[in-house]
Amino acid sequence: MLGRISQFVQFFWMFESQHHQRLAWDDAAKARIARDRAEALAAAQLEAMLEANPSGALGASQMDEPASLMESGLL
Repeated sequence: MLGRISQFVQFFWMFESQHHQRLAWDDAAKARIARDRAEALAAAQLEAMLEANPSGALGASQMDEPASLMESGLL
């Protein structure tokens, strides 16, 4: 009798574990999609930043640099 109950519990436990495995697979698939979206967004932001300020365009600037002020017509 106890053996039958044990087999019954193991049988239903098998379905429960398979259900949780499917949930884990679904979560992993959603995580991959979210990671791909985040990477694409980061790449787009990087591209926009580089387009707005190309490398080195702001690195050597100074406040009140006479040459830049003359070039822009402010002096």
